[in-house]
Amino acid sequence: MSQSRRVLVVGGGGREHALAWKLARDGAEVLVAPGNAGTALVAENVAVAADDIPALVALARGRSVDLTVVGPEAPLVAGIVDAFTAAGLRIFGPTAAAAQLEGSKIFCKQILHRGDVPTAMYREFRSAAAARTYLESREEAPVVIKADGLAAGKGVFVCDDRAAAVAALATLASDPQFAAAAGGIRVEERLDGVEVSVMAITDGRTIVTLPALQDHKAAHDGDSGPNTGGMGAYCPTPFVDEALMAEIEARILVPTVHAMRRAKVPFHGVLYAGLMLTAQGPKVLEFNARFGDPECEALLVRLDSSLLELLDAATDRRLDSIAPPVWRDGASVTVVMAAEGYPGPVEKGRPIRGLDAAATIDGVTVFHAATRRDGEAVVTSGGRVLAVTAVAESLARAKLLAYTGVRPIRWPGGWCRKDIADKGLSREWELLAVEPATTGDGA
Repeated sequence: MSQSRRVLVVGGGGREHALAWKLARDGAEVLVAPGNAGTALVAENVAVAADDIPALVALARGRSVDLTVVGPEAPLVAGIVDAFTAAGLRIFGPTAAAAQLEGSKIFCKQILHRGDVPTAMYREFRSAAAARTYLESREEAPVVIKADGLAAGKGVFVCDDRAAAVAALATLASDPQFAAAAGGIRVEERLDGVEVSVMAITDGRTIVTLPALQDHKAAHDGDSGPNTGGMGAYCPTPFVDEALMAEIEARILVPTVHAMRRAKVPFHGVLYAGLMLTAQGPKVLEFNARFGDPECEALLVRLDSSLLELLDAATDRRLDSIAPPVWRDGASVTVVMAAEGYPGPVEKGRPIRGLDAAATIDGVTVFHAATRRDGEAVVTSGGRVLAVTAVAESLARAKLLAYTGVRPIRWPGGWCRKDIADKGLSREWELLAVEPATTGDGA
């Protein structure tokens, strides 16, 4: 019997738990650095921080790791792929230069214009003061304010009027959590429509597009409250049919990959497009350079074929040589359970009850996002704590199952949105209503 492959997953959130879970199901021996209480159930946690690149290189070399898979964006932007490649180690993900597609929103816009990819009109500024002067000189209109660098999904402010935009600029200038991200500021036209997420795996030439999803970024029901790293997702979304997916590939994904190659920063890894479906067609809101979170959780529970084979082929630049991925019929829903105060400061160390009860529900998988072991207890260790994920034969059934999984899980201050997937369900009803009625043979 052949020895199993050893794979290192870098990170410690819900996305990384989902990656480790799926790779273990594919037969790999999985290490996770640093991991969490959930990854410890399916893999070996190693106490190395996700941003300690020299220690991660040493870990991969010392443990004879065959492939490293990077979950979060910060190590990618910091050059983990470059460091591993220089050490002769196989790693899945973009180089630091290519990861600027996520790490710098200004760089992203330059690539989009180079590839003639549809996106919002914008102006860029190097200070909040300059951006404010611009806002005060133009007619009042809805805009989006974006910090240039990484801000954990929180550096975007959708503003209805000038006063809200000026307040957003003041927040970027004064709040310490945006200090690294706000070196450049972009003021964009606000696009109206339906927001969706499309991820693709690419080796720089071949693109394997994954099923479209819809994320829920706002903190509270009805898309109210501040932006978060994501409060839930479902897959697939009925807002994207086969024809629209073909348009997204042809007008957005393929031109972006070609533009990156022409710019001499070829992109290898997960190309994540955050899109707005406008009246003029799909337009890019942003690109990420890795699997989304919580989109990854909703995606991987539907993947019946091997994730390891897919990542191997992308890493070796041979995606054109393997069969397309196989997806489970039906739908999946992920509901994020968060700590009191999120997306602001939260109290950590609160014991979580009900995980065992949730694990017994058929079709439900609880991915840990910010948890740790404290003796026999599992306790909270951050803002987005759990990603309760269900897969079923329909979107309605998957939503019901996901919230059935949420029900027994409790800790002081724990909460979640109650409307994850509702937009998709409403869209399904709309599509049913416009289907032509059966009229018989007309005799």
